[in-house]
Amino acid sequence: MATQSVTYKTDKIMPTWEQLAEMGRDLQFHPSVTEQPKVLTQEQVTDFNRGGYIKGIPIFDATEIGEHRQYFDTLLANVLSEGGSSYSIISAHMKYGKVYDLLTHPKIVACVKDLIGEDVIGWGAHYFCKMPHDSKTVGWHQDAGYWPLTPSKTVTVWLAIDDASVENGAMRFITVSRSHHLGHLTARHSEPDENSVLGQIVENAEELGESVDVELKAGEISIHTDLLLHGSNANPSPKRRCGLTLRYCASDVRASFRWDREGVVVSGKDKNGHWRNPPRPAVD
Repeated sequence: MATQSVTYKTDKIMPTWEQLAEMGRDLQFHPSVTEQPKVLTQEQVTDFNRGGYIKGIPIFDATEIGEHRQYFDTLLANVLSEGGSSYSIISAHMKYGKVYDLLTHPKIVACVKDLIGEDVIGWGAHYFCKMPHDSKTVGWHQDAGYWPLTPSKTVTVWLAIDDASVENGAMRFITVSRSHHLGHLTARHSEPDENSVLGQIVENAEELGESVDVELKAGEISIHTDLLLHGSNANPSPKRRCGLTLRYCASDVRASFRWDREGVVVSGKDKNGHWRNPPRPAVD
């Protein structure tokens, strides 16, 4: 399946920690109030509220995810040949029609609606691809800590493109202590020798509770709230571990620093007219 990489220059600005502090964001967990979920079970909704995540939800069968893996393989090869990295395919729904199709996919959006309501904005898509023998880690962090969004009603869908296991660096959550109920936790900038993909780390996170490994089969998803502490280890194995993170928020969430320009209405309405709702890219 042929594809090509696309040069896309976003207007989105990454704010400093000082700028984020000045926003006065509402950084508290907003539990799901869904009483009659249509796709998820009531137990899954309860688990999400209690633990901050759910996992192992089947979305695509082996043939379907295999087709997307083939697409990603070609895309990654093109990006690498142009000097990019396996982590640099960000804002992918703004560049590639097939990723836009995943962000707006009815089976994925239906799961999200059962957690955050009928009016849903999809605003992000980022491949996190750990190559074989990749020494990079993702330090413990909260997504809400560095996003200029308020209130914190955002969830991340992590779609496994490859099987994700402990051996190849699957995600981990700090959930026993219900870390998503602790509000915004202080983070520090990561040091170069820590070899972390992200620039922030919440220190001593494991003192807050035990970690849970989020192993997934290709084609399955997990969903976690933006305040849940999570990270991942390096991948010393000979197997690649690729996942596509798809970000969604309730439509009453407001974004600063031009992040609203990448928000797509994937369900219901944007009642405040805040999000730009860009169209599907022409290039697959």
